[in-house]
Amino acid sequence: MGNGNNGLPEAGLRRLREVLEAHVESKKIPGLVALVGRDEETHVEAIGTMRHDGGAPMRRDTIFRMASTTKPVAVAATMVLLDECRLRLDDPIDQWLPELADRKVLKSPDSPLDDTVSARRPITVRDLLTSTCGLGLDMTAMGSPMMRAYFEQRVYGENGWMLPAVEPDEWMRRLGALPLMYQPGERWLYNVSDDVLGVLVARVTGQSFEAFLRERIFDPLGMKDTGFHVPADKIDRLPPLYAPDPQTGAFTVEDEAEGGHHSKPPAFQSGGGGLDSTVDDYHAYFRMLLNHGRHGTERILSRPAVELMTTNRLTPEQTSDLQAWARSVVHLSHGQGQTGGWGFGMTVRTYRGDYAPIGQFGWDGGAGTTTYADPHNQLVGILLTQTGMSTPDSARAMQDFWTTLYQAIDD
Repeated sequence: MGNGNNGLPEAGLRRLREVLEAHVESKKIPGLVALVGRDEETHVEAIGTMRHDGGAPMRRDTIFRMASTTKPVAVAATMVLLDECRLRLDDPIDQWLPELADRKVLKSPDSPLDDTVSARRPITVRDLLTSTCGLGLDMTAMGSPMMRAYFEQRVYGENGWMLPAVEPDEWMRRLGALPLMYQPGERWLYNVSDDVLGVLVARVTGQSFEAFLRERIFDPLGMKDTGFHVPADKIDRLPPLYAPDPQTGAFTVEDEAEGGHHSKPPAFQSGGGGLDSTVDDYHAYFRMLLNHGRHGTERILSRPAVELMTTNRLTPEQTSDLQAWARSVVHLSHGQGQTGGWGFGMTVRTYRGDYAPIGQFGWDGGAGTTTYADPHNQLVGILLTQTGMSTPDSARAMQDFWTTLYQAIDD
């Protein structure tokens, strides 16, 4: 790496490696892969091992469960349909998702499920893109009748797994049996909108969500290792997912590679959290966003589509929903969501709360993943681990990655 004006200075990259090595040497994280891309330069570090007890080393092409870091990539499928006028931002979704037509809305978010009023208007495509459709995980009200119903109706939590585990039509039927928590467009709520968007894309296109993503996003970007499961000929590149015991720190396996949740095609292709990918595949995608929708000579998304995705869409009141949500899971991920804004499928920094500048966009995943792009510095940073956020260890590594990375830029 040269000390070119816009590149990645060697001293800063050495420091970054030392900081990441310290997290692995602490024995809190078995291994990780980090990528830093700036202008034409790319730097990758693969540190540690796939398993906590040693064995195969982490490699640049190790495949990780992206968890919620899926959201900023999955949302691109809907943007293609907007670009092509096959969907419109303010169209009601009823035509495609009749299960969510004629909604009842809880009188207050913690009301019993039968204490409702009628929705003032239909849910629109825009409501789904901004996570304001009125359905979502409200971590601040986990004991409410609605949150209990999500798990009792197995919208989430089937097999103890936080992704939908049934075919999309059955999942929509379960969701349609429940009221909305808020009026459409009113409040920001996490995750459900992203899963609904995948069903919407499949129904509009007549293809599976994954097939459409592959044709329009993954293949054109060369994202050859990205999908909703890891095929048998690549499964040796997927580490187990650990959920360390919060009391003892023991490395409990949350999901094995062979025979685990990601070893075969899922019944539901989850835009909220289902993708598996590599640092290079994610770099290609986020670099395309920094290039205003272009990849080489090919246009993947229109410039205005990228601008819509990557600028804040929330009102001040909705912003406080995002911040309350982030505070409620702060034991999982220090700083996640403390950025002020949300675009489509991703957070957008609207104020300077840490080392990263305003305008940085991306998201983090509960499986110990973080990926953001920064237009001001033309920078992409990606850190992937196999250590879930049951303890703060992977979150701390992610925070130190960003802190150190931003110090490395010295021009």
